[in-house]
Amino acid sequence: MPKHLLRPQGDFPAAGLTRRLAASFYDLLLCLALLIVVTFAYKLILMGFYGEAQLKQLSDAGALDGDPLLSTLLVLSLFGFFAKFWTHSGQTLGMQVWGIRIQNADGTAIGLWQALLRFLVSIASWLCLGLGFFWVLWDRDKRSWHDIYSASRTVHLPKNIHKNKP
Repeated sequence: MPKHLLRPQGDFPAAGLTRRLAASFYDLLLCLALLIVVTFAYKLILMGFYGEAQLKQLSDAGALDGDPLLSTLLVLSLFGFFAKFWTHSGQTLGMQVWGIRIQNADGTAIGLWQALLRFLVSIASWLCLGLGFFWVLWDRDKRSWHDIYSASRTVHLPKNIHKNKP
């Protein structure tokens, strides 16, 4: 599948750490809401199968703690959230607010495989106390670990460029 060019086009500077972290905070709030909705829907479906009384008994007994199906659904939901935005517009909602975008060096949207690499390596970055994000302070091209491993760039879009112009 050919990759599509993102608009606006141009040679944009790499996004700085402050913008990346601010966009991440916005997206964190959205992700928390997504996780709450997915968990609620999952519990409703479980209640439909087991009934309210039996589900309460299972919950009180701790049988639902660490539910691997729910954990898998939550991780897939998070990946779906990021993959959809990154592969189509290059920007999550938090990234739109802070004027940054994920793209390939040629200005095209990243592919699904790159999105998966970004997602997994960014989790590893957070698990290393954010070191993968702070890496932009030492890298001469201002790349984070997930930029490097997914062969993509996080760029800062100037405010004076309008998305609707061709």
